[in-house]
Formats: sequence, structure tokens, C-alpha cells
Amino acid sequence: MRCLVVDDDQICRAVLQHALQPYGTVTHAVDGVSAVAEVARSLAEGKPYDLITLDIMMPELDGRLTLKLIRRLEELFGVTIAARVAMTSALDDKDAILGAFRDQADLYFVKPLKLDQVLGALRKASLLPA
Repeated sequence: MRCLVVDDDQICRAVLQHALQPYGTVTHAVDGVSAVAEVARSLAEGKPYDLITLDIMMPELDGRLTLKLIRRLEELFGVTIAARVAMTSALDDKDAILGAFRDQADLYFVKPLKLDQVLGALRKASLLPA
């Protein structure tokens, strides 16, 4: 499995990278701009990501707009199986959560992350082995 962890917080990035490494290749991006560039590169190489964890509150380009751009890139490249996207955020209000799903997120995790819950939800979504 190919994973992209996108978060401007170094600790969150490191925790998610460490948790996902046993399941495949993990790359990271520190903001939305570099995430979009990384997804474009991976699609151009024919090696799309299976899972993208994406923080919502980031400078320059927030996670929701980043997700919209990623979905547009997948369209442009003719991707038949889109990356599964798990949004991560300290925002736990209904509008933030529903907005992420409207933007085509697959999962939503509220920070601080509880890794056992995150990994359990990823297994339930068939993204990780049982």
C-alpha cells in the first residue's frame, strides 16, 4: 500500500508515518501545495496513492481545497480507483465533518488522534489487513 501523510505539524506527521509504515510505503508532505505536487507526480508515474491522510487546517492551502485539487487531478489522469482520503483535524463540529465528506473524504479523524481507533477504522474500510 502507498500512503501519503499530509500535515503541517511534525509530530502528527511522524506519528502517522510510524503507524502506517508496517503496511507499505509512506511519503509525507508538509502542506497542501506540496501534497498536490506529490499526488500529481505519483499519478504521472502511474503509481497513485492508496491512502492519503490530510490535515484540514494548514497554511497556504487548507485540507479541503487540497482534497478538491487532488480529486480534480485524479479526474484529469483518468484514475479509475481514487485514493481513499482520511481527513484529520482538531475541528470536531458537524459543519467541518460534513464539509469534508461533501468534498469526497472517505474518513474523518478528530485530533488528538487515537491510533488504535485510526488503525481500526482503516481496517474496517479494508485499507489495512485485519
